[in-house]
Amino acid sequence: MSDFWDRMEAPGPGTVVIDGVPVGPGSRVRLRPRSQADIFDLVLDGRIGVVESVEQDDEGGIHLAVTLDDDPGRDLGEARLPGHRFFYSRDEVEPLGEARKVLVAGIGNVFLGDDGFGVEVVRRLEGALPGADVVDFGIRGMDLAYALQRDYAGVVFVDAAARGEAPGTLTVLEPDLPDGERTLVETHGMDPVRVLRLARQLGRVPALVRVVCCEPLSVAEAPFELSEPVRAMVGEATSLVKSLVMEMIAENAVPGSRDPAPR
Repeated sequence: MSDFWDRMEAPGPGTVVIDGVPVGPGSRVRLRPRSQADIFDLVLDGRIGVVESVEQDDEGGIHLAVTLDDDPGRDLGEARLPGHRFFYSRDEVEPLGEARKVLVAGIGNVFLGDDGFGVEVVRRLEGALPGADVVDFGIRGMDLAYALQRDYAGVVFVDAAARGEAPGTLTVLEPDLPDGERTLVETHGMDPVRVLRLARQLGRVPALVRVVCCEPLSVAEAPFELSEPVRAMVGEATSLVKSLVMEMIAENAVPGSRDPAPR
């Protein structure tokens, strides 16, 4: 059985085009199983799913790994456990209309060692998330604050942050912004919380906000590269960001989910 799953899960292209629509990780689709040969085909026909990855089998066939939009065990599917993750060919899914996107914002200064972590992660993610705008903002805090005024369903910041953990430790934070606090306008060097405060002063903060941060080993002007423990976590961070984006897209699609209005 393991050989079957290994064959099904070989890396495939980042996206595929279905009915003229790019479909990849984070895309929402309606399931239309062709065979109707077993109970899963019958039960899942017409259900809404979120594409977790695009895989290619050992014969070159393309398959979409899909988790169900309303499955309370979606995290098990994202962990690649059978029963919560299903494979479909391109002609067994219907792309749904454009949903509100998520912004993935890389923050950091590539000239300060591990501070360039967020920039490196978003470089790895470019073109891999059709449901997101993936942008390297570097140290352009004002540009990021203005970008948050667009109609994004959520934002995932990726940054290096010293929190007293072992170098390379990844942490996901959900910032809490007390009412009434204001921040000075700066054009460079703003951390996620300062950017969010400024964005709120300008008029809008997305309803869903997460910060993926990595504990740095060194933030120095030389050498201009990531330290070994931080570089080793870039791949894991990209997978983590993909999962967060998929969660935000799914949550935004559920009736009665958080109010996306400006706040």
